Amino acid sequence: MPQFSVNSHRIDPYKNFKFRVILDGRPVAGLSKMGALKKTTEVIEWREAGDPAIVRKLPGRTKFEPITLEAGVTHDTTFEEWANLVNNLEGSAAMSLAKYRKDLLIEVLNLQGTPVLRFRVRRAWVSEYQATPEMDANANAVAITSIKIEHEGFSRDTGLAEPAET
Repeated sequence: MPQFSVNSHRIDPYKNFKFRVILDGRPVAGLSKMGALKKTTEVIEWREAGDPAIVRKLPGRTKFEPITLEAGVTHDTTFEEWANLVNNLEGSAAMSLAKYRKDLLIEVLNLQGTPVLRFRVRRAWVSEYQATPEMDANANAVAITSIKIEHEGFSRDTGLAEPAET
């Protein structure tokens, strides 16, 4: 069975360095790294009293792991503004209950920059914000800002079709 439905001659999987995250309808600027989309279902072990030799395993609660986004430090304030919706310096009364949760789109791109996979992340919010990295005058690196996003699940957008390669 071919791995790709439209491009059946293709055998190479997609690369992990071509992606984008879309927040509020626009791509996040300067994004350089994203944590994995991961869900884990707890295992409930159960044993019948009359059959002690067999431990049965049942699915329990499903938990979605947080996603970390990292971007180069610039004058773009997207991460900071979103983090401030959850924890505002003006106090809890200034928190926006209507706006702090957002849905995200995560797109995997092919080498031509065309979206080939899309995931929707539901009801995400910022639980951790790092404005700057540790600074080191002897280092030779890009300054990175990051956010940790909690969410209530993700799903693959099956409406996005595999594009034909040219």
